[in-house]
Amino acid sequence: MMGEPYRGFEQGPIRPPSESDSLLVRVTRNCPWNRCTFCGLYKGERFSRRPVAHVMRDIDAIRRWVTVLRQRLAGGENGLPVLDSQWEENDWLALHAARNWLAAGCRSVFLQDSNSLILHPDQLIAILTHLANSFPGIERITSYARSQTVARIADADLARIAAAGLNRIHIGLESGCDAVLARVDKGADRATHIKAGHKVKAAGIELSEYFMPGLGGRALSRQHALDSAEALNRIDPDFIRLRSLALPDGLILARERAAGRFDPLNDLEIADELLLFLQALSGITSRIKSDHILNLFEEIDGVLPADRDRMIGVVHRFLAMDPEEQELYRIGRRTGLFRKLDDCRNPSLRRQALRYVEQWSVTADNVDAVCAELVKRFI
Repeated sequence: MMGEPYRGFEQGPIRPPSESDSLLVRVTRNCPWNRCTFCGLYKGERFSRRPVAHVMRDIDAIRRWVTVLRQRLAGGENGLPVLDSQWEENDWLALHAARNWLAAGCRSVFLQDSNSLILHPDQLIAILTHLANSFPGIERITSYARSQTVARIADADLARIAAAGLNRIHIGLESGCDAVLARVDKGADRATHIKAGHKVKAAGIELSEYFMPGLGGRALSRQHALDSAEALNRIDPDFIRLRSLALPDGLILARERAAGRFDPLNDLEIADELLLFLQALSGITSRIKSDHILNLFEEIDGVLPADRDRMIGVVHRFLAMDPEEQELYRIGRRTGLFRKLDDCRNPSLRRQALRYVEQWSVTADNVDAVCAELVKRFI
């Protein structure tokens, strides 16, 4: 039986914000689970593993173009070379990926799409080895993975994967509350999240866990915050990254909201939930990152326990604002205008935010609806 033909260099649709400078190497397509009600990224798409030989050809294409570009730069040529019939299909994509990666220093690689560790360990190690041999200067190779997948990998295989060069794994915890995880069809429970987190850390791989404020809705908000903090306290990941819930049209969870079966939080309630979550984190040394435009507070950034009070203070400051100032900050933040609370005091930014408030006739009665629409633009 003929195998899948090589269709040229590929890149998937997503990567963490922290991997903005990374070379994206696609080893799987889409998501093998693809049932989470809060995610619409891969809905309607079929999951597949790319043949290892195809992934290696992609790596070879990047190596070829990095070499060509370095030679051109050394010769004083800054423009891109002209592609002609000798190049493979999609080689223009490899060329642009190589150019961007070269500009960023060729230091990090991110394996796509949603769950690269679903590959057989020997296959993943072969890819990692080829990357290391092709680019000896690589400092970091990272990947998304599902807790359910990691929990099934033998410790010895995880150690081999780490030795081959994978040194950070991003896992979507989303919640440590079993009721929330079941409600959104996450496909993992709290015990599995904790087991997977322990396995990653035992292998010597950095662990980045994602918490999703708002995922429990009003009914489960308190338990979502407390149980998630408790799970993360038991894992002690290297990073805890905040990814607030957003509900664009078409999501299963958005349809449940429309049908009255899910009651989402507004920004003030999100702030209350986040405050409860941060206050419940204890006994760990994780770095907290709020590095996404969907988050209400981008300036929450610090290492526990030293920066705990400062990060909690950001939420307290917001909750202590006058209602009109809260509305102004929310509009400024949800338009991407504001990055921190003090931006409310920046004269030019404040004037622009006030123009938005006037343009959209924002009031206490409609600010929740306006903000809910604005965040959809960033998904």
